Amino acid sequence: MERTVCELFAGVGGFRCGLNAIHGPEDMRIGGARSMGGGHSVGREHSTEGEHSVEGGHPTEGEHSVEVGHPMEEEHSMEEEHSMEEKWNTVWFNQWEPAEKNTQYAHDCYVYHFGTCLDKAGQDTTNVDIEEVDKSLIPDFNLLVGGFPCQDYSVASSLATSRGLEGKKGILWWSIRKVLEVKRPPFVLLENVDRLLKSPASQRGRDFGIMLACFRDAGYAVEWRVINAADYGLPQRRRRIFIFACREDTAYCARQERAAGYGRRAAEEARKAGVAAEEARKADVADGEAQKANVADREARKVDVVAEEVRKVDAADGEVRKAGAADGEVRKANVADGEARKAGAAALISAAGFFAGTFPVGPVGAEQIKAQELPESLGELSASFRFGFENAGVMRDGMVYTAKTTPSYQGPQTTLGDIMEQGDVEENYFIPEERLYYTSPEITRSDETRESLSKEQRKTWQYLKGAKKLLREAASGHAYVFSEGAIPMVDEYDKPARTMLTSEGSFSRTTHIVKDKRTGRIRLLTAGETERIQGFPTDHTKYCLTEGKVVEMPLNKRRFMMGNALVVGLVERMGEALEEIFKDED
Repeated sequence: MERTVCELFAGVGGFRCGLNAIHGPEDMRIGGARSMGGGHSVGREHSTEGEHSVEGGHPTEGEHSVEVGHPMEEEHSMEEEHSMEEKWNTVWFNQWEPAEKNTQYAHDCYVYHFGTCLDKAGQDTTNVDIEEVDKSLIPDFNLLVGGFPCQDYSVASSLATSRGLEGKKGILWWSIRKVLEVKRPPFVLLENVDRLLKSPASQRGRDFGIMLACFRDAGYAVEWRVINAADYGLPQRRRRIFIFACREDTAYCARQERAAGYGRRAAEEARKAGVAAEEARKADVADGEAQKANVADREARKVDVVAEEVRKVDAADGEVRKAGAADGEVRKANVADGEARKAGAAALISAAGFFAGTFPVGPVGAEQIKAQELPESLGELSASFRFGFENAGVMRDGMVYTAKTTPSYQGPQTTLGDIMEQGDVEENYFIPEERLYYTSPEITRSDETRESLSKEQRKTWQYLKGAKKLLREAASGHAYVFSEGAIPMVDEYDKPARTMLTSEGSFSRTTHIVKDKRTGRIRLLTAGETERIQGFPTDHTKYCLTEGKVVEMPLNKRRFMMGNALVVGLVERMGEALEEIFKDED
């Protein structure tokens, strides 16, 4: 099967980098992006635009000009193909950020590295709202990938305020469903925050249930796994759900069903259904005879034929008992089949499924599996469905099987210290001493129920990351004490980084601050370090191609892109598994 890809909600190209094992510029086809009509190169023109400055140790957008040059163009020209051929042919992608009024940095960064793609009508719709795109004009492909918008579910807001599929960006799921219906790709790989499994707060599991039902209705089988990148040796504690779907008519899907025993049980289930139907027919006949016999019995009280009619009643009653026994056997068979299906699901989750070989987990038994049938209609599901999805599971024919898994990885571990700069770091990343502490560095908590701190004291990282108590007043006028615990002020070298958010680099509790390896001074992460934490090549987000000109992406936007990205290393490992699957489809 041809390795052709459509990448939705593409960002700066995380899936593309992962599938093609892109670790640096030498792995990219600069200027060699493809369209359905062949290669389509985009020219570049240098610009002196650049927008980043630093104030008080916190990088912010400013307006000073910088000389922008492409680091590779001294060695390679646009006309010369100089880099490795990508293993996966991305025939079309889409990236549109509605919040950006004048710039589309993610899309333009993607185009800078990979060029653009044309649709079947010869138009470039890669930077058009996906809801407005004519799905029939997307070039044909065999693998759909995407990290679909997750602001409605993300850890940046509380679960109680999560609106899920009803949210502004949550509705973009329906664009994915439309692509499935129109293009019918054999395989799908999606990524989202793990909180999707519990969304929305008012009806836990509804949103994911709707997505699974959409796959069911479109003729797909599904497997999912929540993966913490650090659990498998990567340098970030980032937990995300990956959803893999295969069309039911693929060879891979048939192999998986055989591995789980679903095919054999389907035939046996049909045989049992036939037996049950025949027994039910006999029971109906017997019941009719019994009714006739009852009438005859009443007549027999008047005539001398009672014994014969009573014999008929006894015979009919015996048939009814036989039918009841047969029904009991069918129920037993159904229970046994349900247990066998749980055992098959456990085998897929722990050993034979898409994720198990690449991201091993501990043993999963049939007794650990929770099963639930999805309602037939999306309307019923939306109105009343609730279910406790675990971190791994499969869906076949509308039946959901899920279990909690534990990672089982024994390989090497990359840490934050491994990806940090070894040499000199620009001064703008370092935090001034007065912004670090307002009192002794050993103090890790503040209690403003006793004594208020000044505005300047609250602007220090010590205060921000320390434990605190504050007097607050609710909208109702009720006074209460707000409290939160301390988190490590300086992130440690010997552990993976914490989850990066889109606010990385701002004055926020979630921002990483580190001890510089060369000077020992405290600073923020560089843009290159945030890229390496996610597994992107260093300086992947440094440049964009905007209206034919190469421009530099502002520093705060570079960090935002990484907070919004997926872990490339996870996709790279999944890509290796997908390569084997595609070989077997030929």
